[in-house]
Amino acid sequence: MKKELTALFEPLSLKSGVQLNNRVVMAPMTHFLSNDDGTISNDELRYYAHRAEGPGMIITACANVTPNGKAFPGQPGADRDETISGMRELVSTLKSHGAKAVLQIHHGGRACPPDLVPNHDVVAPSASTTEGGIEVRELSTDEVEGLIKAFGEATRRAIEAGFDGVEIHGANGYLIQQFFSAHTNKRNDRFGGSIENRLAFPLAIVDEVKKVVAEHAKSPFLVGYRLSPEEPEAEGITMEDTFGLLDALTEKNLDYIHISLMEFWSKPRRGTEDTRSRIEIILDRIAGRVPVIGVGSIYSAEDAAKAMTSGVPLLALARELIIEPHWVQKVKEGKEEEIQTVLHKDDQERLVIPNGLWNAIVNTPGWFPFADESQNR
Repeated sequence: MKKELTALFEPLSLKSGVQLNNRVVMAPMTHFLSNDDGTISNDELRYYAHRAEGPGMIITACANVTPNGKAFPGQPGADRDETISGMRELVSTLKSHGAKAVLQIHHGGRACPPDLVPNHDVVAPSASTTEGGIEVRELSTDEVEGLIKAFGEATRRAIEAGFDGVEIHGANGYLIQQFFSAHTNKRNDRFGGSIENRLAFPLAIVDEVKKVVAEHAKSPFLVGYRLSPEEPEAEGITMEDTFGLLDALTEKNLDYIHISLMEFWSKPRRGTEDTRSRIEIILDRIAGRVPVIGVGSIYSAEDAAKAMTSGVPLLALARELIIEPHWVQKVKEGKEEEIQTVLHKDDQERLVIPNGLWNAIVNTPGWFPFADESQNR
């Protein structure tokens, strides 16, 4: 193993008492593999089993906490107790080689396709018509408070299934982020208006999840939070807004904050005059109070080594662990040159990528790097 990569294999003890055996995280990725009713499928188990050896922590695809929070076909559900038995099988698969298993909990809000939610009733912080022409209904205050409880109930189910923790999905334009963003939150109750009010829903979910963990977990159980630091819209989240969110989250005794980025070294749009990358600015703002997970187009061992120079304590791989399921082992064994960093058209069976996910990859140009058969990035 190259010297500059040794830090990836140092253990880490989180605030909850959960111990990670290395600093590599399998990032949460939509996989379209669960059964239609949200229970865990055999394809899903095979997909994860092929990738479970190596990462210190594996975060699942996002699981909806209520029936009206489903944002993807084939999304796992954590919205009712009937999903627990299948989740236990998933936990066993994820933990089979020593990784910690974390369930990402989620509500899609205005990003939910009408066909996937009961009565086509798409809900969000505020009424609107989406870019795709979907009519969105504003949640009542009572419904908002019910959703906070739903995140707690999903956490209880994760505990009963044997997960080592949950990650609250406050990123990528879904419901929690919609409440924080002035672009999508036009409410005039205690959950809207000022930045303090727009923080109320995300922070109430953190408090509820932590409360449920204290009541139900019999062993160390982590709580993480994922966020997107900026939005492109004029009224969208800025880096300055995110500083407020980060400051509030660091007071919540979280195990980590996960920064969702498409490119690890991407620069801020607005809200700061700092010209460094977002991840460097965020690391400075948090100042070691909470471990940070960095992610974003990390493919090769060289990409990872460069990312670690930022000082980020945990590094997540997303698409790369689909392309190269044995990335961690190859780095550990000094076989970095054997790491595959692009997909080939005949890779599906060898990489154990079920049809639903493979079709999504192939039919979404630019999502994954593809190459001619003679190439390997």
